[in-house]
Amino acid sequence: MEIKAERVNKDIELPKYQHFGEDAGLDLHAAEELTIKSGEYKLIKTGLKIAVPKGYAAFVYPRSGLALKKGVTVLNADGVIDSGYRGEVGVILINHGAEDFNVNFNDRIAQLIIQQVNTIEWNEVESLSESQRGEGGFGHTGIKKN
Repeated sequence: MEIKAERVNKDIELPKYQHFGEDAGLDLHAAEELTIKSGEYKLIKTGLKIAVPKGYAAFVYPRSGLALKKGVTVLNADGVIDSGYRGEVGVILINHGAEDFNVNFNDRIAQLIIQQVNTIEWNEVESLSESQRGEGGFGHTGIKKN
């Protein structure tokens, strides 16, 4: 699949796979330098605009290494970039770690995954069909009734 990309900052790296053909996510890079204090969150610019084709969306996911090693993750995971959006891609990072986290220019800060999405139309009915699960939810599975 080909995605059109415009670099707002010409020095920023385009998102890329670390292991082409094996990785699901392309690494997004920071287009600015800043510090995220412990417990704080900030919007980080990526210096990139993309044109996602109709019928698809781009999703911003955390990088597992940042989460494990630094306690830093994407606040609104999964961040959604709709096919009609043409602004600069931003990543909201939150620092759950005990120490301040420094973001450097061109650091890998998140992953971008392009996925096909369905457009739905509602079919309103008077009642839904029965299922084995029924209305059980929020930890319902596995609880034995007396």
